[in-house]
Amino acid sequence: MEKLIVVEGPQGTGKTTLANYLRDNLAGSNLYRLSGQKDKKMTGKIISAKMYHSLNKYLKEMEDIPMDIIFDRTFFSEQVYASLGYKEYSFTDVYQELLKNFANLKYDIYIIVLYLENSELYIERLKRNHHSYQTFSKDNSLNQQNKYLELAKEIKGKYPHIHVIELAMDDFSVSYQKINDLFGIN
Repeated sequence: MEKLIVVEGPQGTGKTTLANYLRDNLAGSNLYRLSGQKDKKMTGKIISAKMYHSLNKYLKEMEDIPMDIIFDRTFFSEQVYASLGYKEYSFTDVYQELLKNFANLKYDIYIIVLYLENSELYIERLKRNHHSYQTFSKDNSLNQQNKYLELAKEIKGKYPHIHVIELAMDDFSVSYQKINDLFGIN
């Protein structure tokens, strides 16, 4: 069974860094970067639902192709952002349906939820240039971190072939070693 790896986590944890590392070190893999959409009103929920249902259909069509797939964010981020009030709608109903469909895909699924043990690292990491979609701050990242870890806890053990990995990204070399061990990367 091919791997489907989703890298999730708050702003500043190293999602892009880890997703790039995975792509560079897992032969025959494709990396997809999703940023969601900026509409925070009810129309945004409709757009997101359509986009992520289409993504699940695409993944269903790709099941028999011998290729690992890596995502830098998916509908988990939409759920986190909506549940924290960054959106004017609840995404929970759509999220639950998407998760159920996602869990039924014929992949060995890994959801890697990133976090920082030392929250002061967010201050330095969030200094880089960003888009203006969401305010970047240590407090926002910590709120997101808590919500991502809460989602991870809810998913863990509930679906047979979804492996939920909580990975501290304080020290990239330590994190990479854990990823190497997990995926047999030399």
